[in-house]
Amino acid sequence: MPAMPEGFTSSGPPRAKGRVLVVEDDDDTRAALTDALSDLGHAIAAQPDGESALERLGVEEFDAVLTDVRMPGMGGIELCKRLTGDRPHLPIVVMTAFGDVESALGALRAGAVDFLTKPLSMQQLASALDRALSASHKSPIVVRPAARRPLASGVAGLVGSSSAMRHVAERVAEVAPGDSTVLITGESGTGKELVARAVHLQSGRSGPFVPLSCAAIPPEILEAELFGYTRGAFTGAGEARAGLLQQARGGTLFLDEIGELPLELQPRLLRALQVRRLRPVGAAEEVAFDARIIAATNRDLGRAIADGVLREDLFFCLNVLTIALPPLRERHGDVLELARYFIARAGVSQGASYELTEAAERQLLTHPWPGNVRELENAIEAAVAMATGGEVGFEELPTGVRSRSVPDEGSASRTLDDVERSHILLVLDTLRWNKAEAARILGINRATLYRKLQRYGLSGPSN
Repeated sequence: MPAMPEGFTSSGPPRAKGRVLVVEDDDDTRAALTDALSDLGHAIAAQPDGESALERLGVEEFDAVLTDVRMPGMGGIELCKRLTGDRPHLPIVVMTAFGDVESALGALRAGAVDFLTKPLSMQQLASALDRALSASHKSPIVVRPAARRPLASGVAGLVGSSSAMRHVAERVAEVAPGDSTVLITGESGTGKELVARAVHLQSGRSGPFVPLSCAAIPPEILEAELFGYTRGAFTGAGEARAGLLQQARGGTLFLDEIGELPLELQPRLLRALQVRRLRPVGAAEEVAFDARIIAATNRDLGRAIADGVLREDLFFCLNVLTIALPPLRERHGDVLELARYFIARAGVSQGASYELTEAAERQLLTHPWPGNVRELENAIEAAVAMATGGEVGFEELPTGVRSRSVPDEGSASRTLDDVERSHILLVLDTLRWNKAEAARILGINRATLYRKLQRYGLSGPSN
């Protein structure tokens, strides 16, 4: 068996997946990909170029295509164009050289649903193919690049045609019917409340959607907000008031940041969910309520249980149906689609029309978006505010977004140390702080990289 290229690891038992066509001109890499993905449970066929891949696709059915971009003859971008025209349902994941933003941008415009940068992380590759195959197996939706639209009209968090968001949309449709509790997980800024609203809208429940952030209200007030209170229950309670569990009658109560719910309130919420009845503050009797519960968190709830800040029984009560939202860095194919959505929305509010320049598009694809969709939305809003003449260019982007590019080494305003520090940070962010891979890309050993990190005061994200 050929040795795996550096950066690849394979672990875990094989699982049944789907048929994937690998298109790669390098013989060793093609063989290594075939073996590794076969070990993961995929049925793999491989071709050395775009022309032979098209011939193979003419006689066999595949669930996804994984292709290199730069190949002799027909490259990956041309292959994407041909396939999205003939087989718009077939998800395509492309592999590009590290930092080759032009190729990544061209592939996305040609219809690829995702791109990965070399050297490849096997975990990232496996995840990308899993998302692509989930969309291929479950969804009959046909999406052409020129006609892509938000998956749920008016719900910005579901804008996107990537396989990751198609999977989220399918999961929303699966969990929406019925009254079971839903738990939505994902990093901050991924759009958990928007997805909760989508579940509510598709559920058919006639009552209101009532949101509540468990972290935004002081604990002494939160109990009264949730359960309500009677007249005279405490100082200032001049009249009785129904809590949010009752106000959401016939609808949905969305409990955001559920991991921040005070420990002393958790038994009360647990009992209410179990018996569908609650006791307002100051009341002698319980009353029934009819509200579906959707909870969301950006925390590791398993860790919260271990740390003693979340009851395990409450977690099991909430964790009935789940939706996991991917971070924006795993939705490469959605970045420009989301940006154009936000630009169009800003244009409507200002009575104007704006477009992204190619330089701005390249930079948006380069940025790692640690703040996810919320960060992108804010960046576009700020850029539109600075734009003149209907174009949003590189210079209009916020400084925090522009600064993630590799700086011009000829700039007289920056020292050589500034240039090196920014470039090291860009490489580490792009590789999610995989220091071994970063050292290889930078052409230095790991010990040298660690010395430079200490010298420039750089540290990775906390675990």
